[in-house]
Amino acid sequence: MSQHRLVNPLVRNIRALKRVALVRQSVRIEEEIKQGMKKPYNEVIDVSRDNPHATGMKPMSFVRQVIASCIYPELIDSDKMPLDVRKRAKTLLECIGGSVGCYSDTIGIPIMRDSVSDFLTRRDEGVPSASGKIFITHGSDHVPTLMQDSGVLTPVPSQDFGNATLVASGATAVPYYLDGQQGWRLHTEELQRALRSAREVCDPIALYVINPGDPTGHVQSRESMEEIIRFVYEEKLLLFANEDHQDILIGEGCMFISYKKVLAEMGSPFSDAVELASIHSASKGFMGEGGLHGGYLELVNFDPSVQIEFDRLISLLVLPIIGQLALEVMLNPLQPGEPSYEHYQEEIQHIRETLVHNVTRAFEVLDSLPGISCEPINGGASMFPRLHLPHTAIHQAKEEEQLPDFFYCSRLLEQTGLCVCPGSDLGLPEGTYHIRLCIMTSVDTMEEVLRRLGKFHKQFMKDFS
Repeated sequence: MSQHRLVNPLVRNIRALKRVALVRQSVRIEEEIKQGMKKPYNEVIDVSRDNPHATGMKPMSFVRQVIASCIYPELIDSDKMPLDVRKRAKTLLECIGGSVGCYSDTIGIPIMRDSVSDFLTRRDEGVPSASGKIFITHGSDHVPTLMQDSGVLTPVPSQDFGNATLVASGATAVPYYLDGQQGWRLHTEELQRALRSAREVCDPIALYVINPGDPTGHVQSRESMEEIIRFVYEEKLLLFANEDHQDILIGEGCMFISYKKVLAEMGSPFSDAVELASIHSASKGFMGEGGLHGGYLELVNFDPSVQIEFDRLISLLVLPIIGQLALEVMLNPLQPGEPSYEHYQEEIQHIRETLVHNVTRAFEVLDSLPGISCEPINGGASMFPRLHLPHTAIHQAKEEEQLPDFFYCSRLLEQTGLCVCPGSDLGLPEGTYHIRLCIMTSVDTMEEVLRRLGKFHKQFMKDFS
């Protein structure tokens, strides 16, 4: 059999990400540093994606203590761990066959669906949640696999992984553009335009929204969410809501409201008819446990036959135990009176204060730089500044057969050791240039990021003025 027949032809339709080339460039630079090559910096700092534990943010103690005790049960019988840690670990081990080396049930640890259901009911202030409509997952990559030969309206800018999964599944990702001049607001007029465009090439069946936005940092208002729900109701679309960053709110007075809660409070006919699939995970938010891959998916108003298909899909997967353990801790946080509660709250407060500090400092620096602007950040772990590049820089990039924002990012990495993500990876139209950088870093890391970025940007603008 020839080699090309071993490759899923749909994979060839996935757009290559420029960030991958930057990562390879950073690996080369790190190797050169190890070999003693002189650079104006001692290390590469990669803030091109949300990866807080790699940029100085410490993992939450209770989460890691519980996981450590489950991996090494001898800790449960010692006094090296707080009592609430040992109790939690013992309970979880009893639910997984006594060892993290056991396979998980295909639907997840038995108590997990109930834990998700209880969490959602608390979060949504009494809106009921049925455990039978909840699926434990690796993250957000399961819904697209059921959308083969269909179209999905997807936001621009947004993380590209979801779009790539759609394409690899045989679906069509149809872009709709968030308004970068109005805080990345989602306009129903733009959705109508995207829907008309979609119907020319495919059968659009779903609308994908990310709230809080990634990488834009916007948080949707209730009014905006109600408009979206009315839109999908009238157009008979499925609503797929990525709510991964729901606990990271930065803007003063900013509140997260789930799509499920808004849908329920809108009442009939919307609450009875709109099909909603929502996701959340321990990979994002305060935990930031991206390497563990523990999440859930909840289906609302779906036909029972679709749920059967989901059961069939999930049965093919082997869910990682440790990711589920982290998810369980996220769903059932410590309560007042428990030995680790005060320290747990102190860590959350520290993360929140760090984020607020980093955003404030970032805006101070960016506002002082020519040719950079940024919309307010109200939630999430990234910021998405816009680059107003000189015509000479754009021309030089095209001469070198590079996209202008990649041209900027590659030079930034080579000259300063700072790796950020070019906005072109996130679907932006030609002529619009951005960079994405993670703000969920330690204060020291963020200060160094801003120092390197500011120094480079001033020289770049001078060189190409």
